[in-house]
Amino acid sequence: MEAEGVGRRLVELVADEAAVAGISGGQAYARATVDVPPARWRDALRAARDDAELACDFFDWLSAVDELDAGFDVVTHLWSTTHRHGVLLRTRVPRQAAEVASVVDVYPGAAWHERETHEMFGIAFAGHEGLRPLLLPPQFEGHPLRKEFVLASRVAKPWPGAKEPGESEAGGGRRAVRPPGVPAPGEWGSTPTPAGAGGVGEGPRGGTPARPARRPPGDRPPRGDRPQRPAAGDPPQRPSPDGPPQRPAAGDRPPRPAPGDDGGTL
Repeated sequence: MEAEGVGRRLVELVADEAAVAGISGGQAYARATVDVPPARWRDALRAARDDAELACDFFDWLSAVDELDAGFDVVTHLWSTTHRHGVLLRTRVPRQAAEVASVVDVYPGAAWHERETHEMFGIAFAGHEGLRPLLLPPQFEGHPLRKEFVLASRVAKPWPGAKEPGESEAGGGRRAVRPPGVPAPGEWGSTPTPAGAGGVGEGPRGGTPARPARRPPGDRPPRGDRPQRPAAGDPPQRPSPDGPPQRPAAGDRPPRPAPGDDGGTL
């Protein structure tokens, strides 16, 4: 079945005016896309599985997309091992009440994916009894894949690229854009930004602290009691009698015994 036919068929089975069919990108690899309201989420997945023309018996993956004020898109991809076609189902939940029905009873393989999506985006899956931490430690606070989540490592460490985002090859003319996950100046952190910190997080709060100045060459601490290396023209010094035993020099080796002496070999 063509991708367009897969989408139309699923919309007919859902029988909801809010359901919309479409086609994804990818040219020859395009998939049917169907957007359904949250109340019909489980019904849409069950219809895709049980209908003989669709027969999407393989659960591929489930995740979410943060659409900021518009809410979250919960997305899943199903595949038919019989008819060799796929369908991408989506539903949008509000940000303040991010919850949708669990589909573990329809596709048991969705259990792991719903746990990860709940942990990373904070979306609840009603009916899933095992939404416990999966990838993060239990004491972790927040949901790292939400766009408002501050990536502290981007604040504490400079952008790894050769140039900051927004800087052209010519080196001027365009205002630099903050890297993803870095808050605006004064929105994060408790250490005042020192003067001349490169403009990252300038303000009374937040930003990357400047690196400490290097010590001048004459201001380094003494090395201590470590022995100094002799100069190139100085003769090597022999160890003191109290030092560890040294290997004898080449000319100080004892002579080999003559044949026939005690301990010698014939």
